[in-house]
Amino acid sequence: MNNQEIKNRIEKLKKLINHHRHLYHVLDKQEISDAVLDSLKKELFDLEQKYPEFITEDSPTQRVGGKPLKEFKKIKHPQRMLSFNDAFSKEDMQDWLNRILKLLTVDEKNEVDFYCELKIDGLAIELIYENGFFKTGATRGDGTIGEDVTQNLKTVEAIPLSISPSVSLRGGQQSDEAIQSESMGHRLPRSLRSLAMTLVARGEVFISKKEFEKINKIQKEKGSAVYANPRNIAAGSVRQLDSKITASRHLDSFAYDLKTDFNQQTHEQIHKILKDLGFKINQHNKYCQNLKEVFEFHRYWQKNREKLDYEIDGIVVVVNNNKIFEKLGVVGKAPRGAIAFKFAQAEATTKVLDVKIQVGRTGAMTPVAILEPVQVTGITITRATLHNEDEIKRLGLKIGDTVIVGRAGDVIPDIIRVLSELRTGKEKSFKMPEKCPSCQTKLEKSETEVLLRCPNLKCFARQRRNFYHFVSRAAFNIDGLGPKIIDKLLDEGLVSDPADLFDLKEGDLALLERFAEKSAENLVKSIAEKKEITLPRFIYALGIRNIGEETARDLAEYFLNIRKIKNAKLEDFEKILDIGPVVSKSIYEWFGEKENIRFLEKLENKVKIQNPKPNAQPNPKSQKFSGKSFVLTGTLESLSRDVAKAKIRELGGDVSESVSLKTSYVVVGLEPGSKAEKAKKLGVKILNEKEFLSLVK
Repeated sequence: MNNQEIKNRIEKLKKLINHHRHLYHVLDKQEISDAVLDSLKKELFDLEQKYPEFITEDSPTQRVGGKPLKEFKKIKHPQRMLSFNDAFSKEDMQDWLNRILKLLTVDEKNEVDFYCELKIDGLAIELIYENGFFKTGATRGDGTIGEDVTQNLKTVEAIPLSISPSVSLRGGQQSDEAIQSESMGHRLPRSLRSLAMTLVARGEVFISKKEFEKINKIQKEKGSAVYANPRNIAAGSVRQLDSKITASRHLDSFAYDLKTDFNQQTHEQIHKILKDLGFKINQHNKYCQNLKEVFEFHRYWQKNREKLDYEIDGIVVVVNNNKIFEKLGVVGKAPRGAIAFKFAQAEATTKVLDVKIQVGRTGAMTPVAILEPVQVTGITITRATLHNEDEIKRLGLKIGDTVIVGRAGDVIPDIIRVLSELRTGKEKSFKMPEKCPSCQTKLEKSETEVLLRCPNLKCFARQRRNFYHFVSRAAFNIDGLGPKIIDKLLDEGLVSDPADLFDLKEGDLALLERFAEKSAENLVKSIAEKKEITLPRFIYALGIRNIGEETARDLAEYFLNIRKIKNAKLEDFEKILDIGPVVSKSIYEWFGEKENIRFLEKLENKVKIQNPKPNAQPNPKSQKFSGKSFVLTGTLESLSRDVAKAKIRELGGDVSESVSLKTSYVVVGLEPGSKAEKAKKLGVKILNEKEFLSLVK
C-alpha cells in the first residue's frame, strides 16, 4: 500500500472501531465480539507504529499487559495448584466422562454427578489463614511455587481479612457443639476447629467490565496505551509493587475451593462452607446431575455471558463427590475429575488474500479462503473454509475483503462475517470453476447437493497414493507425515496435491482433530527442511509409472535438469542405457499430460532442485566399490547423506536402506538408529564418518 492507501485504511479502522465502541459503551449494544474489536485495534496500532505520522489524538489505540515481577518473594504452596484440561464440544465432554468411568467401580459410577462453576477470566490465587486471620496470599506461579502478593490481596474487599462465621455450616454433617477460640474472641462450631490452626482457600481475582473501562478511560486521558482485556489488568494489578495502585483498581474475587478438612463430602458443600466462612462465592454456580444438565448450563451461559459484569470463557465441570474426585487423581498438571468446558473460541479480523478450490477425497469442490496470517487463540490461522458457493453468496465475500474469522475447538476456521465498511473498491468477486482445477474434468452437481464434484475417478487430486509415494523415504522423505495425516489433510481440504504440503503452517495442522500443537510445529519444520531436493529424488517423487530409484538417477545423470527431461522426445529416453521402450513411453506420456506439467511447474516454484554437475556422472574406470553395498544411518557432520550416496555410486557401489548379510558396510553418523545395532548382530563392518571419508578418498 502507498501512503494514501495506508492513511485511508487507518481512517476506516478508526471509524469502524469508534462505531462499535459507541454501540457497546454508550448504547449498551454489541454487534461484534470483544476479540474482534481487539483485533481491529491491534491492526490500527501496528499501522500507527509503522506510520506514526498518521497518529491522531482520537485514535483508539491499544494495549499493555502485566508480567510477573522478580521483586516478589517466592512462596511454596501447601498443596500443588493445578490447572484444567480443556474441552470444546459435547463429544470432548463425553470422552472425558468415559475415561474417568473406566477408573471407577460399578457403585462409584452410579454416584458420579457434577458441580459446575463459571470459569472466570482472571488470576488464580491461594489464601492462607492462621488462627482465623489472613496471613498469606499467593499467585499460582508454576503450581508449586507462586508469588507472595499478600499486601495487594488485602486491598481486595471480597477477600475476608479474618474468618468470622455467624451461622453453622449447611453443607456437611457437622455438629452444632461449640468450642472456644480465644484468638477470635467468639464461639465456633466444632466443625470449624481448624480455624484455630491453618485454613487454605483458593479462588480467582478479576476486575469487572465497568472498572476495566474506567481504567482504560483514565489511560486514554493520560495518553497511555489502553489495556487489552480485563484479565491482563487484573493480573497486572495483583503484581503491582505498590499496593496503593492495586487498591485503586477495585479488584473483585470469588472463592471456589478449600484445602482444609471440614468433613466436606461434595464440591457443592465446599462452596457452601466458603460462603459461611465469609468468602464471596459465585451465585451462578450450579449442581448438575448428569452431562445433559451440564450441556444446558454451558449453553445458557454461552448465550447469556454478556449479561455478567465480568468476563467468563467457559465453565468448569467438577466431579461432585470428593472421594471419587480424589480417587481419580491427577494426570500431568490437571485433575482427572475436573475439566474446563470452553465456549466457542475467540474471533479475529484479517484479510482474504485469495480463494482456492480444494479437491476432496470424494471429488467435492470446497472453496477455501487464503488469509493474511492472524492469531486466533494462540494459533496462526492462514485459511478458512467457505463450505460451498452458496455460503460465499450468503457472506457476500470478495477477494481482498476484511473478514471476521473464528473457530470452535479443533476445527478448520470459519469466516463469520465480511466487514464491508473497510472495502477500498479493489476487491474482486469470486466465481466457482466449471472444471476441476486438477484434471480439468467438467464438474457435476446432483439435484440433492449444493456441492460441485469432480466425477473423474483418476483425478490426480483424488489419488492419495501419490501423496504417500511423494513423502516416502526415497522421495522427499518427510518425517512424521504418514498416511493418516495425509488423509486428514485431504479430507479437511488443506491440500489438493503434494505441492500444497509446502504451504502448510503450524496453525493449519494444529487445527486437525487430536493433532497436538508441538506435533504441528515438528511437522512444519520437517516439511521445510525438505524444500531442497536432489534431482534423482525429485524425479522419483513425481510417481511416474515404471520409474524406480535407479531409473530416476539415470535420468538425472543423463539430462542434468528437469527442463531437459520435460522437453525430451521419445527417442531421447531410449538412448539411455538400461531404459527400454516401455519405460521410455511411460516417461514421455507423463510429461505429455497438461495436468502433470501444471503440477510440475507448481512444485518447481516451491522447492529447490539440486541438479547434478556434468562431471559428476559415473566414471566407468572408477569402480573401487563395485559389488559393495552401503547403508547409512545417523547424521553426517561434514557432508549430507545425498552427497555421501553420490560418492558411493560414483565409485561403483550400491546404497540400500536396510541392513542384511549382503551389506558390505554400515556408515554410522551422529544419533544412529537401529541399523547400527543390527549391523553389530550380523557382523557387518561398521564405519564412522572419518573412516568412510578416508575410504572414499
